[in-house]
Amino acid sequence: MPLPYTATPIQQLLLPEALHAGINILVKREDLNHTHVSGNKWWKLKYNLATAMRQGHQTVLTFGGAYSNHIYATAAAANRLKLTSIAIVRGEETRPLNHTLSFAKEQGMHVHYVSRETYRQKETSEFLGLLHDQFGSFYQIPEGGTNLLAIQGVAEFARQLAQEVTFDYVCLPVGTGGTMAGMIAGLEGAAEVIGISVLKNGAFLSGEVAGWLKKFSDIPYGKWRIETSYHHGGYAKHTPELRALIEEMKTGHALPLDAVYTAKMVAGVRDLIRVGAFNEGSTVLLLHTGGLQGQYN
Repeated sequence: MPLPYTATPIQQLLLPEALHAGINILVKREDLNHTHVSGNKWWKLKYNLATAMRQGHQTVLTFGGAYSNHIYATAAAANRLKLTSIAIVRGEETRPLNHTLSFAKEQGMHVHYVSRETYRQKETSEFLGLLHDQFGSFYQIPEGGTNLLAIQGVAEFARQLAQEVTFDYVCLPVGTGGTMAGMIAGLEGAAEVIGISVLKNGAFLSGEVAGWLKKFSDIPYGKWRIETSYHHGGYAKHTPELRALIEEMKTGHALPLDAVYTAKMVAGVRDLIRVGAFNEGSTVLLLHTGGLQGQYN
C-alpha cells in the first residue's frame, strides 16, 4: 500500500499479577505504525485500497458507527491517496461532532447518516443500489474494514510477527472479527489466539470468525477462542474501573490505551491471568490495535 509504515516496538508489561503467576506479558505497539491509519487498520486497508486504485476507483465508501476507528483511518488514508471518501454512519448526527467524525470531515470525508433500521440493510443489493444512485461509482469497504482482503493483510502481519518474537498466546480486542480471523490464519496454530469482545452479547463473534476463516482457507484452524465478559457495558461504553485502568497503564507503564478497544483487552487479560487461563512460564503477546483517538471522543 502506498502509505508509509513504521516498524513498531514490542514493550514488556510488568503487571504484578503476571509476575506472581510467572507469565511474561509483551505488547506489540502497532498503534505506532502510522500517525492516523494506525494499528490493525493499516493492515486491513492495505489490500483494499491497493485493489481500489488498481481497479481505477476514485471513491471509496464504507460503513460504521460514530466512534469507528475504521472510518477515522479510511478518511486519513483516502485523503493521503487523493481518493474521495464517503462514510455511511449509523444513527442521527449529534452536535458537536465527536473527535472521530470531526477528524473524518477534516480529511474531506463525506459523512452520510442513516437510521439504525436502514443501517441494518447495508448489505442488501437494494440499499447498495440506492447508494450508487446517490453517490455514483465507488469501491465498497465493509463495516470495520472486514473482508477477505483485510484478512489477507492481517495474516501477512501475523506471519511477520511470528518471525519477530516467540509467544504462546496472542490477545487482541474484537469488534467485527476480521483482525482475529487474520491472526488465526497467519499464525496457523503456532500460538493460541484469544479475542476479547468489546461488544455486549458478543458470543456471535465466534461464528463470525469461523465463517471468515472458512471463506479464507480450507485449513481447519484451531487454538482460538473469544472471551465475552469484558465489554464494560458494550461498544464505545466504559466504566469507572476501565477509566482507572487507562490512567494506571498510562502513568505506571507508559502504555496509552483507548476505552473502546485496547483497555478492554488489557482488563480482560489481567482477569484471565488471575483465574489461571495462561500456563506458568508462558509468554502472552497483546496486540495494540491503535485507535487512540478514541480517548478524545
